[in-house]
Amino acid sequence: MRLDKFLCKSTDNTRAESIGLIESGQVRVNGLVIVTPQTQVHENNSIMLAGHRLVARPSRYIMLHKPLDTLCSNVDGDYPSVMNYINVDRAEDLHITGRLDADTTGLLLLTDDGRWSFNIINPKFHCEKTYRVTLRDPIDKGDIDELVSRFELGLQLQGEKSLTLPAKLEVITPHQVLLTLSEGRYHQVKRMFFTVGNRVVGLHRQQVGELSLDVELSEWRYLTADEISAFNC
Repeated sequence: MRLDKFLCKSTDNTRAESIGLIESGQVRVNGLVIVTPQTQVHENNSIMLAGHRLVARPSRYIMLHKPLDTLCSNVDGDYPSVMNYINVDRAEDLHITGRLDADTTGLLLLTDDGRWSFNIINPKFHCEKTYRVTLRDPIDKGDIDELVSRFELGLQLQGEKSLTLPAKLEVITPHQVLLTLSEGRYHQVKRMFFTVGNRVVGLHRQQVGELSLDVELSEWRYLTADEISAFNC
């Protein structure tokens, strides 16, 4: 992680205070004075401040059931931030792993462990996410097999050079489907259904990897050790 972030995780200093300490030459990494806040360090490095070795606090891993009309941001905007629902110390150190649009509900993951979140959002790890999608137009029974095949083979989205990766489509009712993706392009679910002539009117993420949403709307909980270690996507 970045050196300034490490200081935030191992002291009570703010990001600005941590940057000031680094730039003023008060931090040593493996015996060397480092003055660049964005220097990448490992928790196993010897990182000293004022003659004391720093030890990072344990990382946190949180599941939140995101409500409608909330922002995946650390601050409020046109809608309130999802951070308003999480009552933990130093919530500003958390970041969101796999953002959802304001009009999308469901499973949201938050952490202060950048390496862990990288495994989830990086397309090369193919970490699957399952969405319950509500559609404007009903799917005719006779069109299901063709539609499932198109999603499996990949769709050409407007403005994209490559087809989408194979996706699993399961029709639940004429207006509702489950869609499982292993990538996360911009507004991908909505664009995929637009490509096949339909429109998404409701979107809910119910699963990421093997982790299923199991808390009530607007509620949150810490992940278990087994849940955390399962994300080697």
